[in-house]
Amino acid sequence: MVVCAGTSWDGVWFPEKHIADRLTDFAPILYVDPPVSVLTRWRDPARAASLKGPRLRLIRPGLARLTPVIPPGIHRLGFPEVGDWHLRHQVRRYTSMLTNRVHAVVAAAPSDPFGACDEQLRVVFATDDWVAGAQLMGIAEGQIRRAEARLAAKADLVVAVSETLADRWRDRGPDTVLIPNGCDSVAFALTDEASSPDDVDLPHPIAGFIGHLSDRIEVSLLEAVAERGRSVLLVGPRQSTFDIHRLDRLMARPNVRWVGARPFEQLPSYMRLVHVGMTPYGDTPFNRASFPLKTLEYLAAGRGAVATELPAVRWMDTDLVRVASTPGAFADAVDTALDEPRTPELAGRRRAFATQHGWAARTARFAKCLDIQER
Repeated sequence: MVVCAGTSWDGVWFPEKHIADRLTDFAPILYVDPPVSVLTRWRDPARAASLKGPRLRLIRPGLARLTPVIPPGIHRLGFPEVGDWHLRHQVRRYTSMLTNRVHAVVAAAPSDPFGACDEQLRVVFATDDWVAGAQLMGIAEGQIRRAEARLAAKADLVVAVSETLADRWRDRGPDTVLIPNGCDSVAFALTDEASSPDDVDLPHPIAGFIGHLSDRIEVSLLEAVAERGRSVLLVGPRQSTFDIHRLDRLMARPNVRWVGARPFEQLPSYMRLVHVGMTPYGDTPFNRASFPLKTLEYLAAGRGAVATELPAVRWMDTDLVRVASTPGAFADAVDTALDEPRTPELAGRRRAFATQHGWAARTARFAKCLDIQER
């Protein structure tokens, strides 16, 4: 199977990476990074790391990774199809080195890899509202709409992570199933046994945000919590263009610490310091169509969770997540959660709920939709 991802294997663990990692129990997987150009070496040092070494490399038995390289400028008007052609050409070339039969190609980004390998099944993995996220990706909205239309015309199946996305793709015609995002319940269940990091000196209790500091975040919610004098820990990469001065002021507060991006394997260590996890997403079309992983991760660690009111939060339908959307109400909810004792019974309820929504169960359902059996 081939999974054409929206994020590099070196980057944050987004849904397609979790799914690809676990699908290796069912079939050999080629994980395809988003295409990069030679200019990436100078313009985006973080992604340039993916250009080091061979284009095709083995991560472990049953899981290989490909980093396609394409000409610069493909996002300009009239060039996306050229980029897609280069993507298909390289996927075909490198998969032929691994196998002579590809069961399925999964497109988890608005690029068209379909037809590259004479695959039996063409699947769109709709992880986000790509049109609403066009600005985040630095791509014209019209270009994303046309890309989605091409994918919908070719797809045999669409797997959507939220009901909002599922309804949208059904309207385009392809068979569509809902498989919400999950969490690594096993990794986060070991949070209390993880070693504590040595770069955080905040007084307890701590309210934490573990994720990508980007335009998805409503900074006023974090400001409201910090203004109460509560300790706030921020863990994750920062979008360079996101509300720079306002975020700088927040991070300059003595009760706020930002430790930057950390590998996924280290996140339980930082989660250990957190009493309540925050999902402070703004009410935007992109967020309304999303299914935040972090809320489930907080529960998997046995921590409290406070989130803004989004359709995915309502879908979970649990009293384990406090919901508030205005700065004052959000800070009130965090205050209440911070003052709540984390008893073994309450932590166990949170972990049990998260386990029901673990990536193992999500991947098994994904594999069933692809008509493949565990090896």
